[in-house]
Amino acid sequence: MTQSARVLVTGVTGQDGSFLAEKLLADHNISVYGLVRRSSNPNYSRIQHILEYERFQLVEGDITDLSSLIQICSDIKPDLIYNLASQSFVPTSWTQPLFTAQATGIGAVNVFEAVRIACPTCKIYQASSSEMFGLQPENAIQNEDTSFYPRSPYACAKVFAHQMAINYRESHNLFISCGILFNHESERRGQQFVTRKIARAAARISKGLQSTLSLGRLDTYRDWGFAGDYVDAMILMMRLNTPEDFVIATGSKHSVQDFVDYSFRMVGLDWKEFVVQDPRFMRPAEVPSLCGDASRARERLGWTPTVSFESLVERMVESELNSI
Repeated sequence: MTQSARVLVTGVTGQDGSFLAEKLLADHNISVYGLVRRSSNPNYSRIQHILEYERFQLVEGDITDLSSLIQICSDIKPDLIYNLASQSFVPTSWTQPLFTAQATGIGAVNVFEAVRIACPTCKIYQASSSEMFGLQPENAIQNEDTSFYPRSPYACAKVFAHQMAINYRESHNLFISCGILFNHESERRGQQFVTRKIARAAARISKGLQSTLSLGRLDTYRDWGFAGDYVDAMILMMRLNTPEDFVIATGSKHSVQDFVDYSFRMVGLDWKEFVVQDPRFMRPAEVPSLCGDASRARERLGWTPTVSFESLVERMVESELNSI
């Protein structure tokens, strides 16, 4: 990173954005600008600990508003943009497909277009998703060459953004790298996401604050890693001299039931006594299994995950117990 580099992070108040901002600020030669939408009730809880940094500044804007992005890029002249903003909760994408398309798909293109117009030498990181792979053969492992078969409006929007990133890279010579990140979790995950929901319920049930946990399918498998590790991969990707796309994953998969079982065992309980399956949480089109091959990231970036599945679950449940 060059001296006095300026980095714009969209989605800075989310899980990944907060980890990214604090890691970037550890470099004293980097100033971070966090894009936030104007709100009467803003939630800055994940970035509260870095708000006082002189090199951290919040800027108002919206990725669905191209004019605001052009103005921001013209004013800041960022050297690098991490586009992490989206409507990222998959179940919501079925009830709000148009908003998901705007925020997750068109929003990314707005970022690319703003850079093309206002700061064409700026590097861009685009947050792609393992959900793009969708329906795959049983026991298949996905890498950068695997075909996409999106199974939700969210996944469709991510595929559009991913393909447009490649198009802008090839048509306008923009530096855009896509990180195809598999599921990555932490204690900063939103409470609506299944991993945080499970960890929180296990802690609360163990303390007598909750009686049951309602979930959808327990037999879906995902490749779960630690968000902090995956943010490290984002940073390494942007240090390359040429843009590339990378799958970021652990290479091992576990079921939702595995996550439930280990969470409840941590608090000395049998999950079968408390977990009920609720049709409300069944997706219209499910992706049974996803597991990633991060060989390219290991070879080109020197990246490997440091937190195991078991350690991730322990970290999340312990955080919930401490918060109680």
